[in-house]
This record gives sequence, structure tokens and C-alpha cells, in this order.
Amino acid sequence: MNIEELRDYCLRKPGVEESFPFGETTLVFKVGGKIFLLAGLQEGNQFNAKCDPDRAVELREQYDEVQPGYHMNKKHWNTIDMTGRLTARQLHEIIDHSYELVLKSLPKKLQLDLQSKGA
Repeated sequence: MNIEELRDYCLRKPGVEESFPFGETTLVFKVGGKIFLLAGLQEGNQFNAKCDPDRAVELREQYDEVQPGYHMNKKHWNTIDMTGRLTARQLHEIIDHSYELVLKSLPKKLQLDLQSKGA
């Protein structure tokens, strides 16, 4: 997966917006105004994704490509290297998990509105 494929995949999700709130080199994806993924454009091969703390530890133990979130709360965020042995399917699962975690934290009405847009 490359940065363009990552961007396309994220933007297909209901209610996702992209922006550059931290400068022109960090692409940020939000749902309901909350960040679920950040990608450094200079590196172009890594992204940060939110993760359940227990799952975060499991992924880090299983894959060298998954590290504690760089410049993030390391309990809840992972930095993912897209150039390693993780498959596109595994990368999609990591992105989906991050999106779902943030979506579940939104008010119920907003969740329903976003889900109806995706249907």
C-alpha cells in the first residue's frame, strides 16, 4: 500500500474528512471532527492509527512494522510501516479498527447519521 492508496481507502469511509492541521507534511483523516489516522507525507510509508490498548500490544509483539505511536499517546496509537510484511488486508483491518474506535466515541445521533450516509 502506498500513500495514495491509503488516502483513497480512508476517504471511502462515511463522513471522513482530510486536512493538514499540523502543517503541509502531515495528512490527517477525521470522522465526526475526531482524528483516526495521520500520515506523514515526507516519509510516505508510515501512518499512525488509533488502536484498542490490548490489541495495540498484540500487534506490536507480532509485527516489527507496528510500533508505539510516534508523537502520540503510545497506549492508544500505533505507527504502522506500510513497506513491511503486513498485507493490504491487514493494513485495511488496522485502518478499519481505528475508524470504528473513533466512530463509536461519537454521539449516537452523529454515528447514525454517518452510518446512513455509508449505506
